[in-house]
Amino acid sequence: MTAAAPIELAAYFGLLTAAAVPLGAYVARVLSTDGPASVGPLARLERGLYRLAGVDPAEQMTWRRYAGAALIFNAAGLLAVHALERLQARLPGNPAGLPAVAPLVAWNTAVSFATNTNWQAYGGEATMSHLVQMAALTVQNFLSAATGIAVLAALARGIVARSTGGLGSFWVDVTRITLRLLLPLAAALALALVWQGVPQTFSAEARWPVLSPGATGERVSEQVLPLGPVASQVAIKQLGTNGGGYYGANSAHPYENPTPLTDLLESLAILLVPAALCFTFGALVQDRRQGWTIYAAMLAILAPLTVATVAAEQRGNPALAALGVDASVTALQPGGNMEGKEARIGPVGAGIWAAATTAASNGSVNAAHDSFTPLGGLWPMLLMQLGEVVFGGVGSGLCGMLLFAIVAVFVAGLMVGRTPEYLGKKIEAFDVKMACLAILAPSAMVLFGTAAACLIPAAYGTVGNPGPHGFSEMLYALSSTANNNGSAFGGLGVTGPWWTLLTGLAMLVGRYWVMLPVLALAGSLARKSRVPAGPGTLPTHGPLFAGLLVATVLLVGALTFIPALALGPVVEHLQLLAR
Repeated sequence: MTAAAPIELAAYFGLLTAAAVPLGAYVARVLSTDGPASVGPLARLERGLYRLAGVDPAEQMTWRRYAGAALIFNAAGLLAVHALERLQARLPGNPAGLPAVAPLVAWNTAVSFATNTNWQAYGGEATMSHLVQMAALTVQNFLSAATGIAVLAALARGIVARSTGGLGSFWVDVTRITLRLLLPLAAALALALVWQGVPQTFSAEARWPVLSPGATGERVSEQVLPLGPVASQVAIKQLGTNGGGYYGANSAHPYENPTPLTDLLESLAILLVPAALCFTFGALVQDRRQGWTIYAAMLAILAPLTVATVAAEQRGNPALAALGVDASVTALQPGGNMEGKEARIGPVGAGIWAAATTAASNGSVNAAHDSFTPLGGLWPMLLMQLGEVVFGGVGSGLCGMLLFAIVAVFVAGLMVGRTPEYLGKKIEAFDVKMACLAILAPSAMVLFGTAAACLIPAAYGTVGNPGPHGFSEMLYALSSTANNNGSAFGGLGVTGPWWTLLTGLAMLVGRYWVMLPVLALAGSLARKSRVPAGPGTLPTHGPLFAGLLVATVLLVGALTFIPALALGPVVEHLQLLAR
């Protein structure tokens, strides 16, 4: 790595921690049923919205009612996005005159944004009108993120409840999260991005004269630069771990990410809310040590894999080195593997972003992941395959890590012959079954989906790079969609019927086959009474439990995906060294 890389990495994680701690405390106050969030002008606005919608804000929903409300809310959002896409040509806010989105792509996109995945089988600026980008995609970025945080709040309430069975109101949680957390953060970040040059306009395009000829030598008189309400969408796609870009190149496009400052702000925004929710959880369960322990466990996995990704990209491509290509760091070049990267970002910035975006189920990119070295692409893929629990999506990632905590205390209980407990609640057979179901469902979708793709010509026929890398492209696509990440290895064609249907199914399984067991677990825990800690109780805070939690996450991920990874990036790396 370069001499500056360790400083950049330390500064990134230091700034993240410094911002996450106070934000986590604020979110805990937002999610409290009383206190500051129940008074003030926003509280009056919220009460007006509840009356308008016929919602009882004091209702304590059972887990089934909470899950039903979440599913209805998400289904309504999915249908609204699909309708706007299909009616795009007939609606206003379409200055470029774009046609309606193709049916399967429209369905895939609607599922993608409803599930917080933001998998994009289309080029944003060439496919979606301003109205669809704003009213469908940007709005859904807020609502899908709010849904994830609401489910986390329900799980936390289930843990601290005392034989009540109530998890709060889904409608109240979503309203408060949107109005008090996501909207203010997104507005502040959007203004900062506009200040740095990110467009925010209703104009369709800008035209500029061109002096040099086109790529094929033809004379080109002007260049068309697509514009639109970019900053507002970029802000929430980062903060809500959504990731879907306004432009097809995502945050590698200079209009989404024009300066080093925007690159820093956007990369920090990826992990800000997921990191803050660790401390929110500690406050909600009235033991801040729990939040710090989970945060430390997540950081213990992410930091080494970030360093490994940056090191692999900074090391460069050995095949090019054998040809005498100079990939060293100089005053005129950042060195390393620069294929698919912007010169203003370089391997270090691209590696940090790649690790953060795959850890957090964000999926936005500032470089082409398909052009990473085999090892540089392996570590981000592994972060997704661990279940998006290393920070993960807003709310959903911490829920996943808490499921692993349940499994960890269960394993510890088996080793000492004691009924496992977590934060004063006995962990019984139903709880472990729900945790295992939620952990294994996305992994099964990844492996079975990739196996099917290897056998069906309509699937593997769209691979642009046959061999181990082509297998990696298919494995990455299923890992991304089944874990609600949304990033991709771009060499795979995913606009055909097979991939749009398969990735759509994977996104639904990855979102709701995890969310429903989590809520069932929350309901089970809420009905139980708290058990006082005894001399044999395993402390779920401190370095010992953090190490046990990390080992559980890595063990499950390693056992599940090492054979598949050996067929893809590992073989490709060995082939590269053998040249």
